[in-house]
Amino acid sequence: MSDFLLHAPEGANKKPKRVGRGSSSGLGTTAGKGNKGQQSRSGKSGPYVGFEGGQMPLYRRIAHRGFSNYPFKKEYAVVNLDLLEQRYSAGETVDAASLKAKGLVKASGALIKILGNGDLTKSLTVNVDKVSASAKAKIEKAGGSVKEAEVKTTESK
Repeated sequence: MSDFLLHAPEGANKKPKRVGRGSSSGLGTTAGKGNKGQQSRSGKSGPYVGFEGGQMPLYRRIAHRGFSNYPFKKEYAVVNLDLLEQRYSAGETVDAASLKAKGLVKASGALIKILGNGDLTKSLTVNVDKVSASAKAKIEKAGGSVKEAEVKTTESK
């Protein structure tokens, strides 16, 4: 029967520290809280998040008014013409699916913008969200065509 008695390993269960039980206990008088100050008082709950020792906290020093465009910002995955020159052959269509398949864009649902860095010698049909003016000129000079997708905008009345 004694084989089935379970017990905690040695040192797992410690007795709680008994503070404020006389000076001979080692934790008498101030009970391990030091002398005076905010942390030594009874019922103290630590200073709140953002408390700066009585200095005016940052969240109250900074104005919280005005407009932020952050929720409405659009991020574009950028592809340069020199990469299109390397990865595409003449007559191919450059769109979100083909860019993802060739590893030029990570996310398939991302907005895509073509920039004009590099030269293009092949005629390509480009169908993406945005194309820079220099890239458009180089694509059309090489005999290709550009079709920019309509990006949905939210208008307020």
